[in-house]
Amino acid sequence: MISLDMKDRVVLITGASGQLGRVMTRKFADCHADVIIHYNSNAEKAQSLAKEVRDMGRKAYVVRADVTDRESVFHMRDEIRENFVLPDIIVDNAVIQYDWKSLLEQDPADYYSQFESCVMQTVYMAKAFAPQMQEKHWGRIICTNTECAAMAEENCSAYTSAKRGLDGIVRVLAKELGSDGITVNQVAPGWTISEKDRTDHSEVNESYDKTVPLRRRGTDDEIANMVVFLASDLASFTTGAYIPVSGGRVMPAI
Repeated sequence: MISLDMKDRVVLITGASGQLGRVMTRKFADCHADVIIHYNSNAEKAQSLAKEVRDMGRKAYVVRADVTDRESVFHMRDEIRENFVLPDIIVDNAVIQYDWKSLLEQDPADYYSQFESCVMQTVYMAKAFAPQMQEKHWGRIICTNTECAAMAEENCSAYTSAKRGLDGIVRVLAKELGSDGITVNQVAPGWTISEKDRTDHSEVNESYDKTVPLRRRGTDDEIANMVVFLASDLASFTTGAYIPVSGGRVMPAI
């Protein structure tokens, strides 16, 4: 029987108060998972989201951390362990974004910052939460990558280099944690339609849409669907994958 029922599962989503994070959170709650809502600066949005989750009949816990800082991530883990339940599933979704510029114009500090938010976040989150998954011989780690990592288009060198670093970390982690029943995967969205686009009526962008085989941008809901699938038992034999959700704009070759 095919089911996405995640009753008795606990998921921690970093950047859960952001636009894509909120959709992921609701999707997991809709699949009966309890949710740990991480935020860095938007406490009000995080608390509002937690109320939504509780109104859906699921448990929610709100926690703040700087995912680029090891001590902050480990403090988050300790707080969760003391006040809630350590997660079976982590979604490394938070990211710092910068204005895209040519490599010659991009501030070198941006490269370090992007590396910290993409690569080191994943390192710290794994160090903090993978050991208890190993004890249970079950776990899911899902990272938000991007089509940019594969496309390597102009004006996104800082973002692309960091996300390519993330890809390497995921592949190594998948091999190191696989014997413990833990899968590690990446979802790579294209330019995604978000709540802001719907508010601004900016869902259509003809110059971008014509580069997508499906001739449209994907939605935040479609990205969240793939994340939830990878967290479910339906994806129990999938690990180390870079999965584009980009309407065919990225087609990894063999």
